[in-house]
Amino acid sequence: MVAGEPASTPLRDLESVARRMVGHFAANTPCHTLPGEQLRGDVTEFTVKCLTLAVRLLDERRGPSDAEVTELGSKAAQWAREGVPLQSVLSVYHEGIQIGWDLVAERAGAGDIADVVEAAKAFVSLSEMVSTAAATSYVEELQVVASEHHTAAHTLVTSLLSGHNARSMARQSGIELAETYLVLALSIPPHPDESNPAVQRPVAARRKLRRVQAELAIICGRTPLSMLSPEGGTVLVPGHHDDTWVDDLVARISAAAEVPVIMTVEQAATSDIPTAADQVHELLDLSQQLRRGPGVYRMNDLVLEYQLTRPGPGRKFLMRILEPLDNSPELLDTLEIHIAHDLNRQRSARQLHLHTNTVDYRLKRIAHLTGFDPTRPSGIRHLQAALVARRLEGSSIGA
Repeated sequence: MVAGEPASTPLRDLESVARRMVGHFAANTPCHTLPGEQLRGDVTEFTVKCLTLAVRLLDERRGPSDAEVTELGSKAAQWAREGVPLQSVLSVYHEGIQIGWDLVAERAGAGDIADVVEAAKAFVSLSEMVSTAAATSYVEELQVVASEHHTAAHTLVTSLLSGHNARSMARQSGIELAETYLVLALSIPPHPDESNPAVQRPVAARRKLRRVQAELAIICGRTPLSMLSPEGGTVLVPGHHDDTWVDDLVARISAAAEVPVIMTVEQAATSDIPTAADQVHELLDLSQQLRRGPGVYRMNDLVLEYQLTRPGPGRKFLMRILEPLDNSPELLDTLEIHIAHDLNRQRSARQLHLHTNTVDYRLKRIAHLTGFDPTRPSGIRHLQAALVARRLEGSSIGA
């Protein structure tokens, strides 16, 4: 009882109170983000039902039944599928309960303290039940929607990579195809947690993958088309992107994965995605065979090495160039380090802990034994190609 009347009195004109509440929703942020048609229809109808529960709770001290809680949740689930933000959904619930409480409490006098306290407890209980039911149902429905989208996206990626029925599949899935895509092949090394005995390896791997997927969604502005595992995979990013954008992408993915990743990229028209995907994965395998460090690799970075992966007489000739050095491993080491330091004798000498004169002597010995001078452009091209050919041959034998 409040002011000598049942506390529920100001709420009993359900239609009038509901219109007042919905008018408030339409004028206030974030509730005003709901469409007007939704406010006049679904929200008004639902507000009347919630007011009925509030009246019964005050009059009978009886909360919603399981069926009524399910109904509260089903409305939130409907709004989740329609794309209404969760913030707006919960604001509708909470603002409505606040307005109802104000109507009950504004008539209270000094003698109504005990009853007002009881009414406040009832409203808090109602708020808790409504919020829990709404948030739970909303999230569950959102997961279903996300799963449906993920399945559709996965099917579309498969179609794009195979070159079959991609446009038909895009129409069925509701995903718009772009004219061109950035095709990425990604290698993600294990996170330190994956080798931590205190952490379950599959759990650590899944966390890493979720972080990468979340970062990709943020970067792309929507869920990108991808087929990823904790070890890496393929990503199709719609649109054309320059080298700076790609460099930033690999940096952000590495930060999200918390490990340095290797990425190979190729821009391709939609119809050329299968060929481009094969090529970027070949480049990815090649970068790993050559023990390249993390970062982005494009065809122009590995074009010589890529061509040398094709067996033939030229590759056999290159491999024979280094045979005279097989009994002088220090000369092979010097050659590799000299190339790695862009033919800088001083830096090569520092890494080898030798005097530059000793480095010069070894380079002359290499020229004498192989017939190719590592201090001349024509000679170093052949020697570098020979090193790559030998490393690739060693990788294929090891495999």
